[in-house]
Amino acid sequence: MQTKNNIQIPSEHQKSILLDYTFQSVEKSLPVIIFCHGLKGYKDWGAWNLMGSAFAKAGFLFIKFNFSHNGGTPQQPIDFPDLEAFGNNNYSLEVRDLKRVLDWVEQSALPVDPTKINLIGHSRAGGITTITAAKDHRINKLITLAGVVDYAERFPSGEDLQKWKQNGVYYVKNGRTKQDMPFFYQMYEDFQANKEELTILNAAARLEVPHLIVHGTADETVAVHDAHRLHSASKQSQTSLLRGAGHTFGASHPWESSSMPPDLRQAVQCMINFLSA
Repeated sequence: MQTKNNIQIPSEHQKSILLDYTFQSVEKSLPVIIFCHGLKGYKDWGAWNLMGSAFAKAGFLFIKFNFSHNGGTPQQPIDFPDLEAFGNNNYSLEVRDLKRVLDWVEQSALPVDPTKINLIGHSRAGGITTITAAKDHRINKLITLAGVVDYAERFPSGEDLQKWKQNGVYYVKNGRTKQDMPFFYQMYEDFQANKEELTILNAAARLEVPHLIVHGTADETVAVHDAHRLHSASKQSQTSLLRGAGHTFGASHPWESSSMPPDLRQAVQCMINFLSA
């Protein structure tokens, strides 16, 4: 297995995207999977490394990365030492970061089959990958994994929105790290300024590539109803609903086991079947 971790790709505001890849040594070019983490996520979270190994063993070149403003740093890529960067993140920036990763893959010396570049987006990144797949001709197939369907409806509203505007920031407690995670008002302003591009269902309706929607029926963070709404909009889509599975498919952080939880293992097998077809 060939693996390299924490490659730095320059992004904005002097921040870097940290990227890992893993694949089995072969004499031919390989289909590529680019995995994008969600909100309060990162590439080394939970069982994502085990998921990457499973895809590599199945014959894929697997890439995962940290969005440049996810709150991690090159020195500490796990958890959130840079809350200022976290607060300055927004959806447009994540779309641009994913393009930077695609450009890097295209220009790299890795054994890439350029006709088989596939995206997987977990949770919030389900929207980022859908928006990208709808406009970037390099994408071959799309998988949204417990993906959100509408960014607008996940913002504060009414009085809470007014308080956010007045204060310039609101905080969400991270239950595991106990940090108060800041969301600066610029995120809402950026969304409003770029609403047409950042409306996930509009992008889903424009998709021209095969799309697999994987969702747990017991998802406690993004209701399974979002999967049905996405499926209705995305004419190229099929669904794989895992009975009783939650938002992270049984995984948590840290993940001490040497094997994936059963729900994630099932999700990975569904994704491998879809990408191999």
